[in-house]
Amino acid sequence: MTDPLYTLNFASEACSKDNIGLVGGKNASLGELMAAGDDVQVPPGFAVTTDFYEAFLEEQSLDAFISDRIADVDIDDEDAVAAASRDIRDRIESAPLPPFLAEELRSSWERLQAETQTDDLQVAVRSSATAEDLPDASFAGQQDTYLNVTDFETVTQRTKECMASLFTSRAITYREKHGFDRDDVLISVGIQKMVAARSSGVMFTVNPSNGDQSKVRIESNWGLGEAVVSGIVTPDSFLVDKPVYKIVDRNVPDKDVMTVPTDAGTEEVDIDDDKRDVPSVTADELIKLTDLAKTIEQHYDEPQDIEWAIEERGETKQFFILQSRPETTWDNGDRQESDSETNSPDTAANQILDHL
Repeated sequence: MTDPLYTLNFASEACSKDNIGLVGGKNASLGELMAAGDDVQVPPGFAVTTDFYEAFLEEQSLDAFISDRIADVDIDDEDAVAAASRDIRDRIESAPLPPFLAEELRSSWERLQAETQTDDLQVAVRSSATAEDLPDASFAGQQDTYLNVTDFETVTQRTKECMASLFTSRAITYREKHGFDRDDVLISVGIQKMVAARSSGVMFTVNPSNGDQSKVRIESNWGLGEAVVSGIVTPDSFLVDKPVYKIVDRNVPDKDVMTVPTDAGTEEVDIDDDKRDVPSVTADELIKLTDLAKTIEQHYDEPQDIEWAIEERGETKQFFILQSRPETTWDNGDRQESDSETNSPDTAANQILDHL
């Protein structure tokens, strides 16, 4: 039996699709992306592993409490499920970390500070369940994410809250109705440096309106990508031909709001009037994003939907990949090579929301 591994840097070879049971789907994908090619830049970070999660529950006797609290709940009684969810989440979120886990988390946080060479490190804290993106089940979107976390004490609390989100009413009901034992689905947490995004968004390595694999659909907005992924803004949208990098369809609507970081996390603010009808990405940036989409698709050997961000500091511009997951809208039987129906009322972001 191997020793427990409580945290794991995304750049480690062990943070990969072969270790989803240890780091969960999202964190495994970040590790895979770091091996996808020199051009694929991923913000640094680390996984708080399922070993950490299980040790936390065991040391604080939370395992027994959770089992007892769920055992007699009528899964068809929404109020009863909600009450059990509240009790379990409150217990997890209020329990202190055992000293050896708190020390491990602090050491990893300090190593990330040293790696990024900053004392005012801002991170995203994201849940990463072990059963995300299974072909016969959809757990994505059931757990929590927190943005712009700036100090270790808050990182600790948000980590526990991500773990507790494994027991939302929706997640409890989904597992019970689909026959998953509680031990079948564990949770890891990703701690990742935030990108100071000028522009960000999503891209599909197929045309989401018709499954055409010769196209990349790129959607973008000013600021952080949450405004695009959450659907609160109609983003700029571009359809790019992969072989020749030709933009075959574009739509640049007036964009009203964008997501920006704040001391409390993030907030939506109005976009300046002189930027509302201006494309949030340039033609050269679309070419670079298309290159990245092709590289990532080739690495995974299947179509992907990808979250990305562009950071500008003076004359320096960096393209970051924040996440990549298998594209599930079109299965092999449905994919087409046709150029037809390039215009669609559904955005790529809506496609992501539909499959959460």
